[in-house]
Amino acid sequence: MRYFLALLTAAAITGSSIAPANALSLPGPLAELQATLTQAAQRAPGRVAMEVKDLGSGMSSSINANAVMPAASTIKIPVMVEVFHDLQIGKFDLNHRVTLMPHDRDWGSGDIADAPVGTTYPVSQLLTQMITVSDNTAANMLIRLVGRSNINAEMHSLGLRHTRLSDYIHTAGWSIRNTLRTSPADMVSLLTDMAKKELVDEWSSQAMIDILERQEINTLIPEPLPQIPIAHKTGSLADTLNDVGIVYASNGTYVIAVMTTQLPTLSAGRRFIRRVSSMAYKDLQQLGHMRALDTLDPAAAAPDPDQDTQVWAPQTPVPATPNPETTP
Repeated sequence: MRYFLALLTAAAITGSSIAPANALSLPGPLAELQATLTQAAQRAPGRVAMEVKDLGSGMSSSINANAVMPAASTIKIPVMVEVFHDLQIGKFDLNHRVTLMPHDRDWGSGDIADAPVGTTYPVSQLLTQMITVSDNTAANMLIRLVGRSNINAEMHSLGLRHTRLSDYIHTAGWSIRNTLRTSPADMVSLLTDMAKKELVDEWSSQAMIDILERQEINTLIPEPLPQIPIAHKTGSLADTLNDVGIVYASNGTYVIAVMTTQLPTLSAGRRFIRRVSSMAYKDLQQLGHMRALDTLDPAAAAPDPDQDTQVWAPQTPVPATPNPETTP
């Protein structure tokens, strides 16, 4: 009864179009999460988009999941996927060395940019640096290695509708906000395949998870959670803060993507993402408990991704302010 009241409260606050058509078919914890995400989005400090998917049932809760948002450094996950695709087909191996070129350099994050031009790095090191400390120069070297058009083509072939890398990563200009684009729905789809060991192949999926679990920037999704494995990637610009990942909770694994933009401060974005992470963990632990007790209604269905709950209508991207911060 409590989650029905929560849904009615959310509808009263946001209007009847907020609740998905099949929201009431969700089991209690996910219905509660849908309601609380809606209320949180209404009070968000900027524009927000998110999706949380329980892998055990395939069901999800989402707000603005198909909104195309500034990706910031979450775009490095698609870059990593294309690298492993090329590894799988034998174009090169992890020991292949890539030479640092002048146009690879970006000082927004990481220290490879400080190395002399001509320095070489193995693909394995570039992958690790790109993900764990979000080294932008390492990312640019890998983008050059595999080809930007190939990254975009691979994402399209995987069914991602909103993910596009329109340029190399250059944080000194405002255009980065529009050249790196994705959506929570795309990130959840990609990470779901990875978690199921179906992205590229089983070995590649596990290798990518291992790298993501070594993430050193853990102030967003992991912050309010207990010490559990989380394979994730953050990203930030001057007014944008994102975190996407796979959470290996005790009662079941779930995938989460939270994206925020047009923030008054990054601190406000941090508080919002931590709050969403905490709510998702609590409700999905309850869902896992229901599954363990075999009380989960098999007739319950996930929201149709094409019936995405919108709290705001996506608009034409607004240029970022100059001098964006690093993109972790």
